[in-house]
Amino acid sequence: MNFRSYTSEGIILAKKAYGEADKILVVYSKSRGKQSLIAKGIRKPKSRKRGHIEVFNKIIFQATKGHGLDVMTEAEVIDDFKEIKKSLKKISLAYYFMEVIGKITHEGENNNQIFSLIDNYLKALKTSRELKKLRLSFVTELLEILGYWPRGRKLDNPDEKLEEVIERDLVSSRVGKILST
Repeated sequence: MNFRSYTSEGIILAKKAYGEADKILVVYSKSRGKQSLIAKGIRKPKSRKRGHIEVFNKIIFQATKGHGLDVMTEAEVIDDFKEIKKSLKKISLAYYFMEVIGKITHEGENNNQIFSLIDNYLKALKTSRELKKLRLSFVTELLEILGYWPRGRKLDNPDEKLEEVIERDLVSSRVGKILST
C-alpha cells in the first residue's frame, strides 16, 4: 500500500501564484483540516485541473506527500456554487467566509464540524436573501465550534468577538459587512 498519496474532499479557501506555472492552494479538507498544497503546472493554458481550482469550489482531490508542501495531483469539482457567482454580494460574502476560516484555523488541525460549517453556509448562500443574518450566524456558529463562545448563549456583537479572537483585520470584512446589510 502506498501511504504517500491520499484522497480527500476539500473546499478551496485561497490560492496564489507560485513560480512560473504553479499555484499554492489553501484547502480546508474533510480528512486533514486546513492545508497548503502546491498545484504544479496549473497556470499553463493546457492544464486539465485549471477550471477545478477556484476559490470556494468544493472538490475531491488526490495529493502526494512532498518534502515541503504536498502536491495536488488530481482535482475534480463536486460543487462550484455557480449560483453564488451570479451575485456580487454573494461572492463577497463567500470570500469573507473563506478569509475568516483561513485566519481563525491553523494548518493541519482537523475539525469535521468546520468543514461541514463551510459547506452548509455555502449551500445556504446559494438561495439566501438575508445575507447579514447569514454572515452573523456563520461567525457565531464558528466561534461556538472552536470554543471561543459558549453554545446557546446570545452573542451581541459577533464581529467584535471575531476580531478579538483573530487579532488581525480582515481584508474582506468591510466589503462583506457593507454588501450584506
